[in-house]
Amino acid sequence: MTNWVARLFAKVVDRQLKPHGLSSAHLPVMNALGDGSALSQKALVEIAAVEQPTMAATLARMERDNLVIRAPDPNDKRSSLFSLTEHGLEKFQNAQRVFLDINAQALIGLTETEKKQYLEMLLRVGKSLEKLAD
Repeated sequence: MTNWVARLFAKVVDRQLKPHGLSSAHLPVMNALGDGSALSQKALVEIAAVEQPTMAATLARMERDNLVIRAPDPNDKRSSLFSLTEHGLEKFQNAQRVFLDINAQALIGLTETEKKQYLEMLLRVGKSLEKLAD
């Protein structure tokens, strides 16, 4: 059931982000960098919980689309730091509005108490799965 709901959620998110030139693949990177942070590819891989080649391809597309910029890491000359461009930050703000609207629509059939319980349970399940994944 969780997998089914996740796939439907991703489908709706992708459909509504497409007019903004974004997809759900952009969201973990944008969320991580949305506060003005500059992070390495390695850090973004850990945050997004994806494989390194997937992150490399995502960052390459985002750089091509002027969503992120790459700068040398002053602490590690072999590494680069990624941050959102002004254009990327604007797109991130659009994506946040879309995402919040979809979340609200997805939970519309639940009471406020049920919404809180549902999110608490999802967090607990996620933490349990993180332990298994490590």
